[in-house]
Amino acid sequence: MITQLLSGEYECKLDPKGRLVLPAKVKANLPEASGNQLVLVRGFEPCLVLYPRAAWRVIHEKVMALDEFNEEYRQFQRNFFRGMTEVELDTIGRFMLPRTMLRYAGIEKEAIIVGLGNRCEIWDPERYNDFLIKDQQSFSKLAQKFLTTETGPGGPLAA
Repeated sequence: MITQLLSGEYECKLDPKGRLVLPAKVKANLPEASGNQLVLVRGFEPCLVLYPRAAWRVIHEKVMALDEFNEEYRQFQRNFFRGMTEVELDTIGRFMLPRTMLRYAGIEKEAIIVGLGNRCEIWDPERYNDFLIKDQQSFSKLAQKFLTTETGPGGPLAA
């Protein structure tokens, strides 16, 4: 069970070699078991996803449990693991972003790192903005859909 919570939204700059410094608050919440080892994959949207090794292991096991003799499962595995790379934080918390991954996400000089519990997404700032919900009423409806239960008026979050 992963108890650390990766959260927050951080603006970062890549150095000329394509390295990114992981924000101190994110680094502090990495599970100790993961050490400085992280896993970087392509996101379903045009972003990169960074997992601590412990969180990645859980997902990796689910994907590898799919039947390799089923064509649809093989296609999913092939695309899911495409470009997956292990990265290691250096002494100041930097890690290298491979050029192919940078191209995929459209990241050039600046990035937004978004903590999402068990993982972080790394976005080009303009693309990130394009994927955010702009209409607060739509956002409110999604919150109601996903966060309320049948426990009574107002759901569990009503106090």
